[in-house]
Amino acid sequence: MACDLSKVGERERLKPRREPYWNRLRGGCFVGFRPSARGGAGSWVARAYDEDSGSYRHKALGDFGDISGKDRFTAAKKDAEVFAEQVETGGVAEAKLETVGDACRVYAETSPDAEGRFKRYVYGDQLAKVRLDKLRKRHLIDWRARLEATPAQISRRKKGEKRIRERAPATINRDMAVLRAALTKVIAPGTPKTEAAWQEALRAIPNADRQRTLYLDRAQRRALLDLIELEAAPFVEALCLLPLRPGAIAALTVADFDTRTKELTIGKDKTGKLRRIQVPEKAAALLSAQSENKLPAAALFMRTNGKPWDKNSWKVPIGAAAKAADLPVGVTAYTLRHSTITDLVQAGLPLLTIAQISGTSAEMIERHYGHLASEAAVAALSQLAL
Repeated sequence: MACDLSKVGERERLKPRREPYWNRLRGGCFVGFRPSARGGAGSWVARAYDEDSGSYRHKALGDFGDISGKDRFTAAKKDAEVFAEQVETGGVAEAKLETVGDACRVYAETSPDAEGRFKRYVYGDQLAKVRLDKLRKRHLIDWRARLEATPAQISRRKKGEKRIRERAPATINRDMAVLRAALTKVIAPGTPKTEAAWQEALRAIPNADRQRTLYLDRAQRRALLDLIELEAAPFVEALCLLPLRPGAIAALTVADFDTRTKELTIGKDKTGKLRRIQVPEKAAALLSAQSENKLPAAALFMRTNGKPWDKNSWKVPIGAAAKAADLPVGVTAYTLRHSTITDLVQAGLPLLTIAQISGTSAEMIERHYGHLASEAAVAALSQLAL
């Protein structure tokens, strides 16, 4: 897609994605821009061709948020040209990967979720200082024991009592998965059943994903919407209409929804891959209403303070409305996703289609919802028998 990054208007119309939008400055020298999924200033990247390695080198330049929007391209262009000159003259050395911490930092450049987990459980741990060529299974066994002993924080509020609970097996698996992925990028798995088999210490806990059994029928979801506070109503209604993860809906921008074709682009999600889905009329009307009088890069579902929703802000109104509506204990934003997926399964939609729409694997849908599909099929056959 050709675009002129020097124009503020063109940058604001760009849809958020992982791969930057590039402007060629000269042969082997590019400046790139990555729009923010949260309505921020976006970030700039330099790309320069290294003849010695026969590949491109990249450098993050920042967001240049301290200068005006019209001057950011000029500043980024200048830094990109300096970087290209350094690469061409051999003045830029490859980043050294010596320790576990180094491997994690490189991996985190492409994964914000991994960066957050590494900051909490790796960078400040003694494991981060272990050299990659000295890494042994015992190092990771000890780290895993420390991780499992670390309680999970339920409340992250600055004021008031901090609430914690025992770390769930599914959470432990997610924390280990990003570390395993980072290490796999730079070192090969060791020989099984030896001290060199570092990967064995990060083996996932089996059957850790608990099936979400709390289901709200349409009447219960309507009761929740009727009692939800006004600020949260559009966001919660979207959770009731679309089988998406709450975080994916919170990350949507105005540019992600095409009002003409009623197509929605989900960019930030657990899978990390862009996907487009067609939304039904009621959901399209909601998304269109949320798009009005907003810039393309603005959050589609915005709070009154101008910020997008997150797990710490949506759980309070959902919890209060669920209690007021006398709904079962334990209703969360994910309960609404589970309820919507359940409705789609019971309506007879193919499981593969549901998996594609909801952004999960067909295996996970089959595991958690396959029995419902079987029940729906039996009910349909019973009707035929009549």
